[in-house]
Amino acid sequence: MKIAIISDIHDNLMNLKKFLSLCQTQRIEVIICCGDIANSETLKYLANNFSGNIYLIKGNAEIYQEEEIDKYKNIKYFGKYGRFELADKTIGFCHEPDFIDNIMSLGDCDVIFHGHTHKPWTEEKKGVKIYNPGTLGGVFQKATFAVWETNEKEFELKILERL
Repeated sequence: MKIAIISDIHDNLMNLKKFLSLCQTQRIEVIICCGDIANSETLKYLANNFSGNIYLIKGNAEIYQEEEIDKYKNIKYFGKYGRFELADKTIGFCHEPDFIDNIMSLGDCDVIFHGHTHKPWTEEKKGVKIYNPGTLGGVFQKATFAVWETNEKEFELKILERL
């Protein structure tokens, strides 16, 4: 299964449109969004322009109302942090890295994703790989996202302007 991991869109619809177009050509089946979509228009655009499931976490800069999420059948919403099973993997995710310990207290994870810092980053904690895909919105950094083929161990960081 091919998964894209994004975070920190911050209402940059131009970058979101380019990203979603790439999802189509690269056959991305699932999106994991680590928060900071921002407003209702961006949430709607993401949900209506991606046919697969979107796993979503709440960021600290959201200005849409959480009940709006219920309109979109392809969004699986987890609040501030969560853990789920996908493609025989246990995946944890949050927006702010301060919640990583909360995720780990829920049980074992194969991988944990987070956003918030806008910097692509990889680390390991208690034997678990932790990834930050950077900022799709291109705020303070180049616009980036990650792609993960679940049958592979490595993630590929993509810089949007190079695609």
